[in-house]
Amino acid sequence: MTLSEKFCWYEADKEGTSDKTPAEKYQRLTDWACRARCTNPLIFDELILWLCEGDKWEGHSLSENKKFLMEDIIGRFLKQNKLLHDELTALKPSGIVNSAVFPALERFNEELSGNTHADSLKEAVTAVFHDFSSIKKDTVRNAFAGSPTGPAGTDSVAVFGYLNILKDCDAAVQWTLFMPDLTRQQQDGFRVESFEYVTLPAFRFIGMERDFSEDPEALETLLHTLGSSGNYRCSFDYDLILTHHFGKGVDVEHCHCLWGRFMAADTPVPDGFTSIDFIPQNNGTAGVPYLSRFAFAKFTGETGAMHRQEGFDCDAMYDVTRNIILGQNVPIPYPDKYWTAEVFLDGFKNCSTAYLFSVETQP
Repeated sequence: MTLSEKFCWYEADKEGTSDKTPAEKYQRLTDWACRARCTNPLIFDELILWLCEGDKWEGHSLSENKKFLMEDIIGRFLKQNKLLHDELTALKPSGIVNSAVFPALERFNEELSGNTHADSLKEAVTAVFHDFSSIKKDTVRNAFAGSPTGPAGTDSVAVFGYLNILKDCDAAVQWTLFMPDLTRQQQDGFRVESFEYVTLPAFRFIGMERDFSEDPEALETLLHTLGSSGNYRCSFDYDLILTHHFGKGVDVEHCHCLWGRFMAADTPVPDGFTSIDFIPQNNGTAGVPYLSRFAFAKFTGETGAMHRQEGFDCDAMYDVTRNIILGQNVPIPYPDKYWTAEVFLDGFKNCSTAYLFSVETQP
């Protein structure tokens, strides 16, 4: 089986769809998206490794490799996207289509056509699309390929390349199709009460990296110190636990959990406390300052269900908040500016019932 055959491609229903309801037709699309999301990322990683093998780019193999990469992979994705777009457009009047799928398809098609959004990759992508033989150059091929995820893609020399972008675009299309239904299913015993995107002016988080849950006296001291800085309060004034990874992947840097609050920018930092700055615009570097843009989800229902971990990547609140974002095709700045926060709307002495999740842009 070739790499192209391993991808989970969407194809027309051979049995026809004339007797199916719009809901049944859309369910077929979401079922495919679920399967593809489990399969395609791994195949993209195989494709990246294949492309990085330099001995494939000598002599007679160039024309065969060009056909495979530009027609069997990139060309087939373009054909798939047209089929998806046509079927989704036909279903749109029914009101069941998540409209975020259309800009996700548009972005994917732009990348597949060589019009990459990544400034750092434009030269290499343009070279390959105009003269495929340029891929024999190591620098061009490495930029075009990038690095796979996992151990081979997380070291200090990992490269984010054009195929990584295609991998993300493919996933974005799938997320917009199956995530809305998944988030509804995940809300078992609780529900999302409200969800919004927020951008705040520059602010500073002040807190401590330790677990205060079993030390009420230390927690009282923490709250007293933060409360005494009344003149520096932020408009988003809640107790929260901030989690971040210093702008690195979660498999590279363990999570750092800090108990504290958002305060005004340049708030003096008390002795023994840690500060983290946030700004509205991306400064182009990994790690702090993080972005002051985030999704804000409030939940209602059983607090135990909100914090359930079994079957979730983190816990239910984290997963549902993230999955709503992915379903709306809103970029998450992972890993460079990625952070999350558990929000205690009624203070640390009560259970958290809200969540913040960093985003790159708003819809």
